Amino acid sequence: MILIAMGANLDHPVHGAPVNSLAAAVAVLNVLDIQVVSQSSWYKTAPVPISDQPWFVNAVIAVQTEMLAPDLLQALHKIEAQFGRVREAKWEARVLDLDLIAYNGLVTDNRDQGAGGVVPHPHMQDRAFVLAPLNEIAPDWQHPLTGQTAAQMMAGLEAAPAFEIVQI
Repeated sequence: MILIAMGANLDHPVHGAPVNSLAAAVAVLNVLDIQVVSQSSWYKTAPVPISDQPWFVNAVIAVQTEMLAPDLLQALHKIEAQFGRVREAKWEARVLDLDLIAYNGLVTDNRDQGAGGVVPHPHMQDRAFVLAPLNEIAPDWQHPLTGQTAAQMMAGLEAAPAFEIVQI
């Protein structure tokens, strides 16, 4: 299963509210030969780490593509750039964030995000804003390193930041 976490907490000059930017990004993925096969609800979540930033809108999608993981990651970064994302600081507010969370059980040798793409995402098991939507669409999905399911990882979070489902 190929999983992508999506998030945004800034209004986009064309698409408007973060949820609209995320929906527009899903449409772009479908045009790029990346077929969305499942999508979670939209979740409104506190920024991590907690700060005075606006809350995020997050979702997780499962996709199918013939692209290899590095090519898919590059495509996701290009989409972010098309939407105006500029990477300046870690944990900054953003108009669009697309993270490759998992790619068909692949485990990259590189485990340092500063040195390139890392699959599975090294922090996914600690983040309610990823696990809640993942648990919604694939509760039985298993982390390739820990063997835990999405449901088990979600249940194992000690103090999840606040989140709520955003109805659109």
